[in-house]
Amino acid sequence: MSEDAAISPPETFQDNRGHKGPDRRCVGTGEICPKTQMVRFVKGPDNQLVPDIAGKLPGRGAWTLARRDALEAAIKTGGFKRGLKTNVTIGDDLMDQTAQLLRQKVLGLIPMALKAGQAYLGFDQVKSAARLEPLAWRIEASNGSEGGRGKIRVLTRAISAELGQKPTPVIGCFSSTELGQAFGRNDLIHAAIKYGPMRASFDHAALRLSGFEPLFPENWPDSAHERGKNYVGKRGDKG
Repeated sequence: MSEDAAISPPETFQDNRGHKGPDRRCVGTGEICPKTQMVRFVKGPDNQLVPDIAGKLPGRGAWTLARRDALEAAIKTGGFKRGLKTNVTIGDDLMDQTAQLLRQKVLGLIPMALKAGQAYLGFDQVKSAARLEPLAWRIEASNGSEGGRGKIRVLTRAISAELGQKPTPVIGCFSSTELGQAFGRNDLIHAAIKYGPMRASFDHAALRLSGFEPLFPENWPDSAHERGKNYVGKRGDKG
């Protein structure tokens, strides 16, 4: 097993009962995949195409794989007109809007996990937990120090190796300010998600985001240590 962190392919993710979700066809690539790997779009006010990240907005929906290339293909080939069976206006900022909403989805799950007792915050909490139990996700501020990040990474890898599990993947695409604001504080550098009920939701949200941006900065000095043979920092781009 590689010592480097690897993120499981999204098709391996299942719900708490071990079931895969319903499938949908991507209007950009034609691929049929579980909804958890996709983004839904609906016709909003003034015929504007709107990303429906939660998949709950009313009306007919059209789906694309949660990847930039799939969304680009849907735009260029008229996939949304076919999928929605009506003309829609597609804003120039649709790609960025979708990526930002996916970021917000991931960020919003962290305080939810804390409220559910499924998260650790701060260096001391995360370090202590990493000595005792495997962690589902490490969360590191994009502007955090290499030293603190590395200490936690070493601990999580040690216990994962001891238990024969894959190394804990990391999300590092949020700044300390963004992480702090999610908890009503000035900043936050280190956090972690426990194995438990919140893990699957976080898996799905993180993998959808990875189709639009890397999950951690490529310019981290220790970025090579955060990679693995199966790591996908941005879905479709092998590290």
